[in-house]
Amino acid sequence: MVGEIRDRETAEVAVQAALTGHLVLSTLHTNDAAGAVTRAIDMGIEPFLISSTVIGTLAQRLYRTICSECKEEYVPSEKEIESIGLELPSGQSLARGRGCDYCYGSGFRGRGAIFEIMKMSDGLRELILNRAPLLKIKELAREEGMKTLRENGIQKVLDKASTIEEIKRVIYLD
Repeated sequence: MVGEIRDRETAEVAVQAALTGHLVLSTLHTNDAAGAVTRAIDMGIEPFLISSTVIGTLAQRLYRTICSECKEEYVPSEKEIESIGLELPSGQSLARGRGCDYCYGSGFRGRGAIFEIMKMSDGLRELILNRAPLLKIKELAREEGMKTLRENGIQKVLDKASTIEEIKRVIYLD
């Protein structure tokens, strides 16, 4: 376990451990899963080392969950639906918290996580070796089945675990 990769020296230690057969888990501050690859390259790690040692990357964000004691269903306005790019059948309800003593009036109690998991594939390895732009890496990862933070967040809204506003706040949607 490498606590956090912040510089080239720490990144090199993690890569060397992975090259000798160790499973290395660490954190790296990026905006999304694909960004970990380009961040490592920016730190000076050679693309061939990244492509041969990385199994996958995961981006996560914590969101507040709707309070179970005051959760209520409501039909969102068109403006709300459009603000996050949702496509809902007419009249479909979402959920929100009214606010109560249990949640101290916030409408939220507890936390959950949204994820973006990018599994390394031969195609992604090739893009990395060729120093492809971040956008190309993301594009291929999505084609191969990666769900973005946004998509996972929208699913939490549809599952009535959180609100449109909360997910927008967490994944920085305007």
